[in-house]
Amino acid sequence: MAAPWRPLGGTDFMIIGICGGTGSGKTTISRAIVDSVGTEKVVLVEQDSYYRNLADMPLDERHQANFDHPDSLDSDMLVNHILRLKQGLSVEMPLYDFKTHTRSDKILVIDPKPVVIVEGILIFAEPRVLDLLDVRVFVDTPDDIRLMRRLRRDITERGRTFERTLEQYERTIRPMHFEFVEPSKRHADIIIPEGGQMGVSVDFLCGMVREKLNRTQELQVS
Repeated sequence: MAAPWRPLGGTDFMIIGICGGTGSGKTTISRAIVDSVGTEKVVLVEQDSYYRNLADMPLDERHQANFDHPDSLDSDMLVNHILRLKQGLSVEMPLYDFKTHTRSDKILVIDPKPVVIVEGILIFAEPRVLDLLDVRVFVDTPDDIRLMRRLRRDITERGRTFERTLEQYERTIRPMHFEFVEPSKRHADIIIPEGGQMGVSVDFLCGMVREKLNRTQELQVS
């Protein structure tokens, strides 16, 4: 078993932020990098896990909450967890139940790795998270493709109806995208267009991560 990773200094640690609208493909890209490079070197932190617990609200009110506004997220906890990982410390990431809009009693323990990928629709809209990112990637996907993916996911995975998902898209998802997500694209170092360049972009990001890991290994040896 490999020894637990411990930071040597600021040069041996990389945080990659992958942002984009709902259904843009950012989660697919993030997981592809983890699978390609390896879970022993890369860890994924999903912003979706940090939604605030709405257990004290009636279920009908939870359904009407605006989950696409930055205030819906516990950014204090997310920032704290990123900083702990950077210090070589494990974190207890909450698990969110999207069917009930509550935090599960279960947690996921995440151990520190030399590369951390932070993924979410609003990570560029939170200045404290943005400032922690070494590389900022934005997945730019047409609205119609994102909507179709969101409909498919919510109906098949989260037990929602077509009508309810479409109502949420019109009421909060679309307007919040244009207020917070789309403007945050200006912070990106890399913009990935959804379509034919997806595979090339993933290969490029994996190569960048491997290059960083090789430099880290050289530092550890020296």
